[in-house]
Amino acid sequence: MRASRLLSILMLLQSRGRLSATALAAELDVSYRTILRDMDQLSAAGVPVWSDRGRDGGFQLRAGWSTTLTGLTDNEAQALMLAGLPAAATELGLGSASASARLKMLAAVPESLRVDATRVSERLHIDPIDWYRAASPPAHLQAVAHAVWNQKPLQIRYDSWKKVSDRLIKPLGLVLKAGVWYLVALDEKSDEPRTFRLSNIETLSAQSSPFSYPKKFSLAGYWQSATRRFEAEIYKNTATVRVTSSGLKSVMALSAVIHDAVKKSLQQSQTTGGWTQITLPIESIEHAARQFLGIGSDLVVLAPPELLAEMKAQINQLAALYPD
Repeated sequence: MRASRLLSILMLLQSRGRLSATALAAELDVSYRTILRDMDQLSAAGVPVWSDRGRDGGFQLRAGWSTTLTGLTDNEAQALMLAGLPAAATELGLGSASASARLKMLAAVPESLRVDATRVSERLHIDPIDWYRAASPPAHLQAVAHAVWNQKPLQIRYDSWKKVSDRLIKPLGLVLKAGVWYLVALDEKSDEPRTFRLSNIETLSAQSSPFSYPKKFSLAGYWQSATRRFEAEIYKNTATVRVTSSGLKSVMALSAVIHDAVKKSLQQSQTTGGWTQITLPIESIEHAARQFLGIGSDLVVLAPPELLAEMKAQINQLAALYPD
């Protein structure tokens, strides 16, 4: 435990420069006194580390001195090989840099771990693109990425489902979800971050003056809460249906939210004559009818009445297209 912490201290000092004992203690979740003892241990081991007193003081390594990654464990070496998606790096214009970084990382890994680390990358492939979809990066992806990295505001023309509008935004981060790129940004008309689909950006131009990145903003935290909020808002209604075993599989494949809801519903359901009655969330009457018609005769709608009426209306429209 201590050996791992000592290595972490070295990595922090090497990557960030001077750090106070208080900052190191907070970073490693240990006490102030523990950090002082660790520093004594590093110094006794011959590591050129010293401290400066005063308000702006702290611990630092001798200029030009650095350690190597000989402290990597087997799992850490393997995890490094999974740290990025080559396809995403290529779309962002970082394909060659990603390959170069991978080679440098492998060169730094001890020989005893290099084979295992390489084996992971050779035997595990991550494909973020959904079935029946082609990987086609948005036209403005690299320009948006450049604005994100350099904190440059963007003037964009955006085609939302409501209308096409011109907006001035401050790009905070990029998200790749199921093969689709999204931009999280601050809109000039709102203090709260918003999500923009990159493929809906028609034109853009970067501003020259950078903006100040919000200190407390977390891209991962925002995306998690935004996803939950979106799912809670979109599934406002429920439907009661009867399904066969085949229909049940089709229903659970509609979305992750429906999958989880059906699993809960099954705990209180019984199967009679090959049919199981379940309750599941739906987006809207029209959308649910289209989804359920795709499942065919393996699903029968029981409620609500509005959904029954919509199912019959769409079935009648289809029948009219195929006269006897």
